[in-house]
Amino acid sequence: MIKKIIVLVFAIQLVGCAELHKVVSNLPNGASLSEQQIGNGLKQALDNGIKNQVSKLTAQNGFYNNDLVKILLPEELQAVDKGLRKIGLGNLADEGIKVLNNAAEDAVKTATPIFVNAVKEMTFTDAKNILLGETNAATNYLQSKTQQDLQQSFMPVIKESFGKVGADKIWSNLIAKYNSIPFVKKANPDLTSYVTDQALKGVFTMIALEEKGIREKTGLRNTKLLQQVFALQDSK
Repeated sequence: MIKKIIVLVFAIQLVGCAELHKVVSNLPNGASLSEQQIGNGLKQALDNGIKNQVSKLTAQNGFYNNDLVKILLPEELQAVDKGLRKIGLGNLADEGIKVLNNAAEDAVKTATPIFVNAVKEMTFTDAKNILLGETNAATNYLQSKTQQDLQQSFMPVIKESFGKVGADKIWSNLIAKYNSIPFVKKANPDLTSYVTDQALKGVFTMIALEEKGIREKTGLRNTKLLQQVFALQDSK
């Protein structure tokens, strides 16, 4: 049984290598790329996602003005938001939401070193799986390598950001009052965890957007290496 499993694993590895070899051999103009070049090309793609998209989230109102990643109140607190607007306090509701988004912006500023380390650690096997994978394979790789570290990095920054403007106390009081209403579904007062999760979701949404663009639009492949590496993907 053990021998059969070993043979099966070896066969799967051979199929993967054969598929990649077939793709490489079909590279236009008879060009060939080394494993290192393929890896470096995928790293460039990830670097572009970090530089071109994640940096947008750290700009002023980078989350708030971006409908793809804008952080709204959790579902159980939508009633609070609607209630404020019904009594003419829409500006207050908007400011409350802005605070959540601004905290996410502050947190994302800590992400780049974590991403850089993950990109440096990419192996050729990782690169091969990304190149032959789905349109978000590079994003999924980055997420699997950084999610835990980013969460630990984001949470204290978001908590501190809330504290600077007193948002933690404001929202705690609002949530406490909401939870005191009879028969309502109790809301979680821990908005720090909620915004952390939403900030992470926003980061990977933007990286996936960049990756999809590079895979589908040759004009976004802004270096010769990117053009060569993703020509392999185009021909698979």
